[in-house]
Amino acid sequence: MGGPVATMDAARSFTDAVTVRGGRIAAVGDAAVRARLTPSTEVIDLGGRLLLPGFHDAHVHPVYGGIERLRCDLTECLDAADCLRLIAEFRPDAGWVLGGGWDTGQFPHGTADRAALDAVTGDRPAYLLNRDHHGAWVNSAALRLAGIDRDTPDPPDGRIERDAAGEPAGTLHEGATRLVEQVLPPAGAQEYLAGLLEGQRYLHSCGVTSWHDAIIGPYLGYDDPLETYLSADRQSLLTGKVRGALWWDRARGREQIEELRQRRRRARGRRFRADAVKIMQDGVCESFTAALQLPYLGNHGRGMSFVDPDVLSAVVPELASDGFQLHFHAIGDQAVRDVLDALAAATTGRDLRHQIAHVQVVHPSDVPRFHELGVTATIQPRWAVNDAAMTELTVPHLGHRRAGWQYPFRSLRAAGAVLAAGSDWPVSDADPMRAVHVAVNRREPGTDDAPFVPEQALDLVDALAAYTAGSAWVNHVDGDTGTVEVGKAADLVVLDRDPFSLPPEEIGQCRVDLTMVDGVVVHERKA
Repeated sequence: MGGPVATMDAARSFTDAVTVRGGRIAAVGDAAVRARLTPSTEVIDLGGRLLLPGFHDAHVHPVYGGIERLRCDLTECLDAADCLRLIAEFRPDAGWVLGGGWDTGQFPHGTADRAALDAVTGDRPAYLLNRDHHGAWVNSAALRLAGIDRDTPDPPDGRIERDAAGEPAGTLHEGATRLVEQVLPPAGAQEYLAGLLEGQRYLHSCGVTSWHDAIIGPYLGYDDPLETYLSADRQSLLTGKVRGALWWDRARGREQIEELRQRRRRARGRRFRADAVKIMQDGVCESFTAALQLPYLGNHGRGMSFVDPDVLSAVVPELASDGFQLHFHAIGDQAVRDVLDALAAATTGRDLRHQIAHVQVVHPSDVPRFHELGVTATIQPRWAVNDAAMTELTVPHLGHRRAGWQYPFRSLRAAGAVLAAGSDWPVSDADPMRAVHVAVNRREPGTDDAPFVPEQALDLVDALAAYTAGSAWVNHVDGDTGTVEVGKAADLVVLDRDPFSLPPEEIGQCRVDLTMVDGVVVHERKA
C-alpha cells in the first residue's frame, strides 16, 4: 500500500495495493485489500515506491557468473592495465589462474596478448574468458600445456589469434577454446554449488525471481550444471524458479536427440526443469564470427554458422515434434534468417514458444517473420549502446547501412513480435533496471553518449513488460507468475522509486529495495 503497482497484465494497468496470503496474490486494489486487513496483517508502506512483478531473466548463466565472481573477476575493470593489475594480485589455491570478464573493447582490435599476461602470471597457466564468453585469454604456460603452437590448425568452429610471426597470440575464439579446456583442472561439485548460490543471491539482489539458464551442458571449460541445479533443488537451496535449455552439441548431429530426451526426463525438480534445447548458431560480431549474409568490411569473411543450415532445417522440426522448445543464439543476419527458415518448417500445432536470443543484426525483411512464425525475440538491451565494442569493433566492419539494422526492438514490437528480455549475465550485468534504461534511452546509464539507433528505443512500459510478462510467457510460467493478478504467485519487486515519474535519463538510477518469491523475502536492501 502507499504506492503505485504496475501489474504488467494484458492491459498494462496500474493499481495501488496488493494482499499476499499463503504465497499467492489474494487481492489487488485498495478497496479489496482493505477488506482483508486484520490486526495480524503485516503492512508494507511503499511510500511512493513502485511495486511490480518479479523480473524474469529470459537468458542468463548464473552458475558461470557466480563462479567467475568467486574466481579472478575482471568484470569491473576499467581498461587492460586494470585487468593485468587484478590478475597479478590474484593468488589461486590451485596452480591455474581462472576467471574472466575482460572486455574486448579495452584491448587493441579486441584481442588480448599472451606476453602481457605472461608478465603477471609467470609460469602459472592462465585461462580467462572474455565478457561475451565467445573467447578466452591464455598465457604461454597454458598454450604449452595444451600443445598449441604455430602448427596447430584452427578448428572448424573457431580461430587461434596469431601474431605477425604466425605464433599463437594469446586469444582463442569460439571453438578454439576447447583446445585448452581439455587440460583445465576439474572443479568440484562444491565450487559449482557455491557458484550457483552466489549467482542466485546476485540475481535476487537485482529483483530477479525466476530465470532461464540458457546452457545446461558443458561449455567453455565449465561442466554441465544439471546436477548442480538438481542438487540445490533437492536441498531446498534453490529459491529462484528456473527453466533451462539443454545444450545442443554442434560437433554432433541428430544422434544426440535421444540423449536430450533422457536428460529432459531427469531435469524435473520442484523449482527447476529443462524442456528446451539451446542451439548456438553463430558467434559475435566483434570477432567476425557472427554469421552475415554479406562479408564483413575489411576482408574478414562472412562469419561462422556453427550448425549447417541443412542440418538445422532437419533437426529443428524433429526436436519440435518431440515437444522441445527451441532457444537459439543468433547474432548475425544470416544466422537469424537460417533459424527463422528452420522454424518455418517446424509447425507442430503445439504451443512451444520458440525463441531467438540476441537478434543483433536483423535484415528488415525478416523482422515481420517473428510474429508470422510465432517466434519470441529475447533481447539483451544492455548491448544496444555506443560503447567501444560497438564503435571500434563492430560498426566499422558492418558498415553504416547494416549498423542501422542492429537491435531492432521497436520494429519487432511494432510488427507484433512478443519481446522477452534477459541479461546474458555474466556477459553483461544482471540489473534489469539498467537494461530497461538502455532499452528506453539507447545509451548507458549515467552517460551523455549519442543514443545508438535511437529510432529503435522502446517505451518504458514495453521494456518492463519484456522483463516480466514477456519473459514469463516465453518460458511457459505465465500462468503462475509475470504479472500482478489474483491467484498468481507472490513473486514481487519493490523499487526504491517510481521510474514512471522520472525523466527517462534517470531510469537507470532505480534500485531494488525488496525481492519476494512466493511471498518470502529473498532480498532486502539495507538502508
